[in-house]
Amino acid sequence: MKIVVIGGTGLIGSRLVTNLREHGHEAVAAAPSTGVDTLTGEGLAGVMAGASVVVDVANSPSFEDAAVLEFFQTSTRNLLAAEAAAGVGHHVALSVVGTGRLPDSGYLRAKAAQENLIQGAPIPFSIVHATQFFEFVPAIADAGTDGGTVRMAPVSFQPIAGDDVARVVGKVVVGAPVNGRVEAGGPERFRMDEFFRDALAARSDPREVVTDPHARYFGTELSDLSLVPGDDAVLGEIRYGDWPGRAGRS
Repeated sequence: MKIVVIGGTGLIGSRLVTNLREHGHEAVAAAPSTGVDTLTGEGLAGVMAGASVVVDVANSPSFEDAAVLEFFQTSTRNLLAAEAAAGVGHHVALSVVGTGRLPDSGYLRAKAAQENLIQGAPIPFSIVHATQFFEFVPAIADAGTDGGTVRMAPVSFQPIAGDDVARVVGKVVVGAPVNGRVEAGGPERFRMDEFFRDALAARSDPREVVTDPHARYFGTELSDLSLVPGDDAVLGEIRYGDWPGRAGRS
């Protein structure tokens, strides 16, 4: 089966391409570096030829509100049009747990707009909602940094390893369209402020983590369950304490 992976050279996409190929599928990594640009439409018609599934794990190069909205809307419209022309039977997209619950976040508003376009198209679809990746822990800490401190809310947090995300997405890709969402999260649930206190200590990061119920997460305040999946979520296998990158190693 030919599967086109949009964003196939990135963090999740490269892992997904490898996993699919190991299971005997023709997985094609599509990205600007391979001649496929979803914003301009360059290369889309050619890469879609003969594809059964298209999976979109690409991310916006800018998280500025207007830019990220433009990226996901334009990219998704171009993808869906090319898929319809090529007769693709399944569109899979990677999104974020909490999309729809945090309208003050420009990034999540953009992901919600992307999902609305997918749901409104005639192509059968599956949307995977994943929690925050282990690989994003340093960036999340940086976003919460105020001088020499990191302000974090005392809310639930259930991050997942990138390898586990790729495995979950891979299973959805080779299955039948669910025409809905599949949630994925890590195998452990933490309190966010306590998690980052331990995570920074493991990296010998001198910043102090301050508990702040009003700390903003990429522009929005959080309730206890804003960032965690439901009880029926698919759980990853890799615990944060066992993840090689925990101490800053790749």
